[in-house]
Amino acid sequence: MPRLQRKSFATPDEVRPFEHGRIDVVHLDETALARLIYQPRWRWSTDVAPIIGGTSCQNRHVGYVISGRLHVMLDDGTELELRGNDAYEIPPGHDAWVVGDEAWDVIEFASARVYGVRPDAAEERTLATLLFTDIVDSTATVERVGDAAWRTMLLDHNDQMRAQLDRFRGREITTTGDGFVAVFDGAARAVRCAAAMRAAAEGLGLPIRAGLHTGEVELTGGNARGVAVHAAARVAALAGPGQILVSSTTHDLLEGSGLQFVDRGRHTLKGLDGERQVFLLVESGPA
Repeated sequence: MPRLQRKSFATPDEVRPFEHGRIDVVHLDETALARLIYQPRWRWSTDVAPIIGGTSCQNRHVGYVISGRLHVMLDDGTELELRGNDAYEIPPGHDAWVVGDEAWDVIEFASARVYGVRPDAAEERTLATLLFTDIVDSTATVERVGDAAWRTMLLDHNDQMRAQLDRFRGREITTTGDGFVAVFDGAARAVRCAAAMRAAAEGLGLPIRAGLHTGEVELTGGNARGVAVHAAARVAALAGPGQILVSSTTHDLLEGSGLQFVDRGRHTLKGLDGERQVFLLVESGPA
């Protein structure tokens, strides 16, 4: 539950140092915020890549520049320079470096949990409800509206989906081109988020489908791993346009939530042993 609290970057919960820079992180329950300070001569490909691997940064960054300048180059060659007082978003797939003799000092609102974390860092295993979504018949939509219009529609869709994830305190794990994978620490909030995402997507003329399953997952390097992840994906694959399906495990956790379901029978989920009961959401209840 949200509560009144404060943290100071003077005494961060985590410090992640690297050559020519550092990341200070504070945690406000499920929300993580980071202060990034990059000294002159800092560059992602030389100072961070040796720690986490890869040829370009695969984190999405959203933040506010306090001071300094940073030059960003995307994998496709697109370039942009960020300066003091700028609010910014940097998509995955980029290199970046400090420009000039002033340190780049920013506050980040995305990727704070995982940015700069070594792949061999201790894995976090936790019970979570996983949500998979995807846009129905996206290929047909692209063919109907064209690439340029589709890109605009997809960006609008992603903004709306992330707004609902923020509202219901979901943690975005990844996007799948035309869908999202997210984790929640509560089954009811996860289902209500799925219903809100469905309504938002319908308002854009982009119907989605969704599937949810609850189980233990390993959260490491920004990724979710484990059998529960595969089960959630398979449940989502069973859903039709506009449908939200949950596994029997998630369904059992929702007793007393006000959410209503109908039994959709037992199904064999590809790659998983035995049959699994799935349920269709028919009433989202109060948000």
